[in-house]
Amino acid sequence: MVNVITELSKYVMILFLAFYTLLGFQLVRKQEEDKSAALWQQDFLLLVLLLMGNLILFLNTGNEKTVYFCGAQIVLMVGFLSMQHVIYPRSDHLLNHNLLLLLNVGFLMLSRLSFDKATRQFELAVLAVGLTFLIPWIIRRSGKLRGYYWWYGAAGFGLLAAVLIAGKLSFGARLAITVHGITFQPSEFVKILFVFFVAGMLYEVQDLRRVVITTCAAAAHVLVLVLSKDLGGALIFFIIYLVMLYIATKQPLYFLAGLLAGSAAAWLAWKLFAHVQTRVQAWSDPFAVIEYGGYQITQSLFAIGTGGWFGLGLGHGMPYKIPVVEEDFIFAAIAEEFGILFAVFLIFVYLCSFYMIFNIAMCLRDAYYKLVAAGLGTLVIFQAFLSIGGVIKFIPSTGVTLPFISYGGSSLVSMFTIWAVIQGMYLKRSDEVAGSEKVAKKEKNEKTDKKGRKQGI
Repeated sequence: MVNVITELSKYVMILFLAFYTLLGFQLVRKQEEDKSAALWQQDFLLLVLLLMGNLILFLNTGNEKTVYFCGAQIVLMVGFLSMQHVIYPRSDHLLNHNLLLLLNVGFLMLSRLSFDKATRQFELAVLAVGLTFLIPWIIRRSGKLRGYYWWYGAAGFGLLAAVLIAGKLSFGARLAITVHGITFQPSEFVKILFVFFVAGMLYEVQDLRRVVITTCAAAAHVLVLVLSKDLGGALIFFIIYLVMLYIATKQPLYFLAGLLAGSAAAWLAWKLFAHVQTRVQAWSDPFAVIEYGGYQITQSLFAIGTGGWFGLGLGHGMPYKIPVVEEDFIFAAIAEEFGILFAVFLIFVYLCSFYMIFNIAMCLRDAYYKLVAAGLGTLVIFQAFLSIGGVIKFIPSTGVTLPFISYGGSSLVSMFTIWAVIQGMYLKRSDEVAGSEKVAKKEKNEKTDKKGRKQGI
């Protein structure tokens, strides 16, 4: 009976996620006053997906802790949405829904792989939720954030240099540092500082001198990451800078020159670093080196292929055969047990979020915040691309996490921070629109009063 329920649940969950995704793209095009019904439908789908996934997990594992964990997730979801509605009624509800969907899929898959890791991830998520209420308030109230851009750059570079000097070696790269027993990955937070730094450098002045200075500073960040052998992080910083530079200057020549320089740097890294050569070899022909560098990617491909379009069902796959599956390769585990279709709809959720973030960026009148929003949107979607691309062998594996889904405290908290900043930008845009409407209404009233006085005379 359990097998029958698990088998049926695969199709229902795919169908519900497809409907959720369709509603998301419809909400992108709708006016604010027309969104209420679709948002309530998304709320219902979020709840059903969460309940159904945890029910199947409980039936297959018999772990009673799953029931309590499901209850905790419901409390977090309802509390988060309710408080957002009360404190920031004009926040973008679609972005909040997408955050919760990705987060709940991550909790569900982590519970399947390692319940202890799932509970630790949940505890960090509860703490990170507080950022989603504090940061938008700071963004809306503070007008001086742009003035500290050199501090952002210096602090970010200093943190990366500290990892290079005192960081812990992991899989051939220096990624994390331990302070008073707490291990964290500074580059996850430096990405955000880097976006604020570049925006501060380029939002007013884009002459050649300013571009050269900013490029040198960005190159210094990338160089430290390359020396730390964090090439995935270096690539993210590089792409963020190229996109922000193009948006600020509108010069395609800068973008093309950056791509050429980046290609040359990638070739040089391949020549210099043995672990890069291993990853490229594993990408080009993983089965030829299956017992050495290609084992992880081959197991990932086996998992995806075994799952097929509709998956094996939650708890019926063997995702634990993939090394470091909870972090770098969790997308393969999702595809194996939930199906390729489910995984594809998750990609559409990321794309919908990216579209919304860029829409917010393009609608902002303040050039500084426009650049910040565009940079952060690029960060999220490109990190998702690198993670998924490495899992499916579209590109060599870079070892980056899948936003909101992969296990990792630094990644999770940094993504919550990004989401909170974006919501702050959206609220600023709402304030600008409300201010414009107020001014227009005042001018209209003044004209009406003036016309009335003339008629009275």
